[in-house]
Amino acid sequence: MMETMDKPFEIDDIECAYIGNYSSDLFETQGHTAPIVADWLGMTPIPITRIENACASSGSALREGAMAIASGMYDIVLVGGMEKMTNLPTEGVTDVLASAADGLYEVPAGLTFPGIFGAIAKAHMDRYETNLDHLLKVGIKNHNNGALNPKAQFNVTIQDMMDRRKARAEQRGQPVPDWQTELDFLHDEQANPWIAWPLRLYDCAPITDGASCILLVSSEIAHNFTDRPVSLAGIGQASGKPLHDADELTSLSAAKEASRQAYEMAGITADDVDVAEVHDCFTIAEIVATEDLGFFVPGEGPRAVDEGRTALDGDRPINTSGGLKSKGHPVGASGVGQVVEIYHQLRGEAGERQAKKSKVEVGLTHNVGGTGGTCVVNVLRME
Repeated sequence: MMETMDKPFEIDDIECAYIGNYSSDLFETQGHTAPIVADWLGMTPIPITRIENACASSGSALREGAMAIASGMYDIVLVGGMEKMTNLPTEGVTDVLASAADGLYEVPAGLTFPGIFGAIAKAHMDRYETNLDHLLKVGIKNHNNGALNPKAQFNVTIQDMMDRRKARAEQRGQPVPDWQTELDFLHDEQANPWIAWPLRLYDCAPITDGASCILLVSSEIAHNFTDRPVSLAGIGQASGKPLHDADELTSLSAAKEASRQAYEMAGITADDVDVAEVHDCFTIAEIVATEDLGFFVPGEGPRAVDEGRTALDGDRPINTSGGLKSKGHPVGASGVGQVVEIYHQLRGEAGERQAKKSKVEVGLTHNVGGTGGTCVVNVLRME
């Protein structure tokens, strides 16, 4: 981060830090990670606190950092997130993530997160005539964006993956699959197996190691760090009911409330948002998010994907980074990682994946934890 700052600063200037981390305890058998990170970074003895809110851990950490500055106690706060997930095999990661669901009702019913979001997808299909292609097109779009992101875990398109599979089969003297389009490839049960109907492998975010961080400073001293500051104009956080007790399966109540808070604080409406990073842990989650945030009316989200409205050159560019689906989902780091992408979009620094709109002045991030139990929404504005 030090090298990416517009103006130099010393790590000793940082007064406080908040770190989002879901479960280093279970992934790495390491608890009490915050002071250990402080030691690694040479930040002792400043106070540093670990925030755990499942996949919304660093989104929640950002809110705590903002409140620390708003209180007047600090002027310079480091906020970040981290997760090391690949120490465990896939089934172990699945078990750890399932601990973020309701252990009394959801987990005993066998609902791991693919099953939970599979149920959400099925409910959306039944209510709004959403179909499998809508889900697959979200994945195609996000991989197209991720292919332009050098930091993405899967910075390749679905087309690239399909072509590689065909080339490998030919080199091995095996029958070459007759895939003509990306949808042909994604509908092939051998290439893209079912995980939890109606979700397939390429509907799911990957297992990821990663970290992210940003520097929050009070507005009064922002120009000591940059001549092009991005402000945190609005922030909202809300809690929602577990899936078994939710009023409906096609919407997350916490997302609606968190966005209401963020819009009100920023003095905007959903129509004012130029670009957004939303929590696409599964392809259906992106569709539901775009409706919960008010970008599209309920049921319009799938049609918006069909029409290309959420692509880089659409009127509602979503997940320009590649999203969790392609960029990766190191769960404790994802919320702040979204903010990093919006920061670059607002400053016009996203390179080939820069949103193609003539005006990119207001951005939004949407970070969900568990089965929708936590949601943090941030509105950022170019000053």
